Amino acid sequence: MSTSSTPPPTAADSFGAHLRHWRQHRRLSQLDLAHEAQVSTRHLSYVETGRAEPSREMVLRLAERLEVPLRERNTLLVAAGYAPMYRQRSLDDPAMAPARQAVELVLKGHEPFPALAVDRHWNLVAHNTLVPLLMDGAAPELLQPPVNVLRLSLHPEGVAPRIANLAQWRAHLLERLQQQIAATGDAALVALHDELAAYPAPQVSHDTPANNSELAGVAVPFQYVTPQGVLSFISTTTIFGTPVDVTLQELAVESFFPADAQTAAALMSMGKKKPA
Repeated sequence: MSTSSTPPPTAADSFGAHLRHWRQHRRLSQLDLAHEAQVSTRHLSYVETGRAEPSREMVLRLAERLEVPLRERNTLLVAAGYAPMYRQRSLDDPAMAPARQAVELVLKGHEPFPALAVDRHWNLVAHNTLVPLLMDGAAPELLQPPVNVLRLSLHPEGVAPRIANLAQWRAHLLERLQQQIAATGDAALVALHDELAAYPAPQVSHDTPANNSELAGVAVPFQYVTPQGVLSFISTTTIFGTPVDVTLQELAVESFFPADAQTAAALMSMGKKKPA
């Protein structure tokens, strides 16, 4: 079933239309939002209908209360007639060199365990030298940039056939994607969710191991079949704590940790053989 809802307003729409979209997306009444933003319900109603123009401070206050992502806060500012506040630069921009170095330091420091960085649409931005070992055997077209790691993970010609607990991992990824959609309202993520959910039901030829990893009770494991046996991981997500740049807010580092001693030993061995 599609996760899509009412289409979000476009850049040509009024500030009031954008504000109403985010208020409804957060399931708040005008009264609720007015109380949280410490403005009168009447003034908020006037702003939504275009009968009153918000100040720049008001735009930012409402965006803060609605937990609007930085990219969309720029859209709100422009719709209200103000200049965007948050910079939007590629991670390859020379001015972003310190941020890129920080990401690469985190990725390199996680070796000999896999770690990768993704953008807001789950496109691969950077990875350490262990990650390609987990992509081996995927269809070449899925490895063409930009590589979408969710598509690569769940596509029948991607990594999916080698995920021992595919049904469990698939449900976890789709739920995580739904949570991201709820937070951002991003139409591209809705389309990605619909695509992934339409893939054939998981069917694997190897035996699916029981959740017997040492950390199975802590988090959903990622169990991957290799010639060395089934490797079992848990993962964590790292984000920049106080970003003032759109790119940094949307960047996430996924770090995979061994969930049992066998996996840790296998990764140590693979790390010694990794390409230079």
